[in-house]
Order: sequence, then C-alpha cells, then structure tokens
Amino acid sequence: MESLGSKKRKRCCTDEEVLERREQILLAATELFAEHGFSDAMTQALADRLGVGKGTIYRHFPSKRDLFLAAADRVMRKLQEQVLANIAGIEDGLEQVSRGLRAFLRFFADHPEYVEMLIQERAQFKDRKQPTYFEHRQVNVQRWRHLYTRLIAEGRVRPMPVETISDVIGNLIYGTMFTNYFAGQAKPVEQQADDILQVVLCGILTLPERERWLGSMTAAQAAS
Repeated sequence: MESLGSKKRKRCCTDEEVLERREQILLAATELFAEHGFSDAMTQALADRLGVGKGTIYRHFPSKRDLFLAAADRVMRKLQEQVLANIAGIEDGLEQVSRGLRAFLRFFADHPEYVEMLIQERAQFKDRKQPTYFEHRQVNVQRWRHLYTRLIAEGRVRPMPVETISDVIGNLIYGTMFTNYFAGQAKPVEQQADDILQVVLCGILTLPERERWLGSMTAAQAAS
C-alpha cells in the first residue's frame, strides 16, 4: 500500500521543477507586459498563455506587482549572465571592457522587450527608492572598478577616479540602450560598440590639445 508520505512527494515538485516553472512564468510575463503594458496585462491572459490556472501563478507570485518586479529582476540577472559569459577566461583588462560593452548592447538589441520592462518600471513604480536596473548596477559596478584600478596600476589607463570611469561608461551605454530602443538601431551592434570604444579609450583630442585642455581645466578647478 502506498504511504501518505509517498503520495505527498508525488504531488510536490522538485526544486528544479519549481525553478523551471518560475522561469517559464517570468519569461511569458515579460512578453505579456512588454506587449500590453503593466496595467493592461491580465493574469488570466498569462495563465492562458502558459496553459495553467491562475492559482499556479499566484503560488509563485502573490501579486501582479511582485510578478512584474521579479520579471524586471530576471532581466538584469540575464544581462549579468551574458556579460560574465562574454568576459570569462579573458585576462586582458581592456579586452574585458570591450567584450562587456558589446555584450551589454547586444543583449538589449536582441531583446527590446527587456528595455520596455525597464521603462515601464520607472513609470509604474515611482514609489521604489531605486529601480531594478540601478540596484543591480550598484552591486556589479565593483567588479569594473577593480578592473579599472588594475589597468591604472598597469599604466594602461591614465590615473583618475575609477568611480568617474565606471559612471561615465555606465551612463553612456545606458543612454545608448534607450536611444536604440526609441530611435531604432542606426548601426549594427559591433560597429556601434567600436565607435563608443574608440571615443572612450582614445578620446577625440590630439595629444597636444589634450594636454592644453587638461591644464586649463585643472587651473579652472583650482581657481573655483
């Protein structure tokens, strides 16, 4: 005779199955939110899309708000995974910067629905102290600041606050992501990444002009 414990184990899912179901829900929810917006995306429509009852969704996510924020969090986790996969095993610091930047732009170019999620979060959840994008950026930025510190120590990047480097590059690719989304991808990702890297790493000034400009800026800061 089958024991009660055995019957319960049969009814329950394994941890892997729970995670897989959760991932399926978040993937389908991201598509639904991107297509219809947070307000018009119906939980019943999501359940129909997944072929499950609404109770299945509520067991994983108690509210639509929880579901949306978990989907936005998944976007950022996937971004981090893609960036890390592209720099894995690369020792050269500048090559890591190049590959990380390309991975970032390619990720959002391949998944415009992810950009839409970030836009909707800003519009719908203004009560949040910090959007999901910046929560993840704050956590992950330390890796890049350590890398810039190493590049400065190696004499490959000129001495300057690593916070300035990471903030400027981070803001640059963040803005590029939205420009691509709203105005369309004017250039292939690789060409766009090349243009950004050329301007960031090489600058636009000739060496004499750069020295003159840096000198005048330092003097102006000292006088202020």
